[in-house]
Amino acid sequence: MVKKNKEKDIKEKDTKEQDIKEQLEQAQQSAKDNWDKLLRAQAEIENLKRRHAKDIESAHKFVLDKFVKSLLEVKDSLNMGMKSATEKTATVESIFDGLKIIDKVFTSTLKKFNVVEINPKDEIFDPALHEAVTIVEAPNKKPNSILEVVQIGFTLNERLIRPAMVIVAK
Repeated sequence: MVKKNKEKDIKEKDTKEQDIKEQLEQAQQSAKDNWDKLLRAQAEIENLKRRHAKDIESAHKFVLDKFVKSLLEVKDSLNMGMKSATEKTATVESIFDGLKIIDKVFTSTLKKFNVVEINPKDEIFDPALHEAVTIVEAPNKKPNSILEVVQIGFTLNERLIRPAMVIVAK
């Protein structure tokens, strides 16, 4: 009976030992799988970083592409205007009409790229958008109203690029 108990104890011990070994192998395999997943994830992150850096570099290089192409249309209009201004049949009126057309093309190009003019004639002076060139006595005007725009200002995507240069009433 003692012998049977010993054999039983040994079998149980062997079974427990076998279970522990299986659990250890499973844990080691799981750790190896997780390590592989970690390495793949790190490699993927590095690839994403490289791709992102390349995309940013390309964006910086070609961000002005469409804008420049649109400006070339304005340049072409200017060239045609200069060519027609040198013709014998050119008049001051026809040259002026051509300049108005070029201005229209240029203005529409600016609008296409969210460049907006600041032309504040008869508005109230706003130091965030306007730069006072001078202040003039104007008894028939409201104080701080803009009498004259010396130079039009511009915003790009609602961010001030150049303030409007103005003459302000005192």
